[in-house]
Amino acid sequence: MCLVKLLVATTNRSKIGEIVPLLHSLDLEIVTLADIPPIVSPEETATTFWENARIKAFAYAAASGLMTVAEDSGIEIAALDGAPGVHSARFLGIDVPYPQRFREIGRRLDADTNATRDARFVVAISVVRHGELLFETEAAVDGTVASEPCGDGGFGYDPLFFYPPLGMTLAACTPLEKAAISHRGRAFRDLARWLAGASRA
Repeated sequence: MCLVKLLVATTNRSKIGEIVPLLHSLDLEIVTLADIPPIVSPEETATTFWENARIKAFAYAAASGLMTVAEDSGIEIAALDGAPGVHSARFLGIDVPYPQRFREIGRRLDADTNATRDARFVVAISVVRHGELLFETEAAVDGTVASEPCGDGGFGYDPLFFYPPLGMTLAACTPLEKAAISHRGRAFRDLARWLAGASRA
């Protein structure tokens, strides 16, 4: 039996490490951009996570010929009018290290004594094959901006994102705890359910 091949269109090893276990129970051959000939990254020019996820899914599916899932994600901070948002990976500059980004976010929040520290992680994912959008979903997890980064796990803004129900940042969670509550975990479980249903159709 020939397995369906699914391209997970990211070069971020940390994201791959979170996504693949969420799809492991399915009859899929999962490949990443590292497994196929190089593809020029499309420009993420949109203003929403939905649109950027679609841009990437359509571009990588067309270039690879494979069913492709792409995601766009980031942190939205209420007191910063939703920033960094879709610019999370490029906040202050593409090569700026995360500790510097954390300090700047803290500085901006501290400058307004009335600012709340409410924040949320958001992810949108899109699945495309042969130029057709097959599936998409969005998920979010609510929390706050921690007063100080904490935790050695996770990646990106995880050390700064405090999740009140667990009383810790996502970077302080175990991988299983994070997968159970995170925006990416929720979205890719939705995808896994859709893929399981599609395979039975």
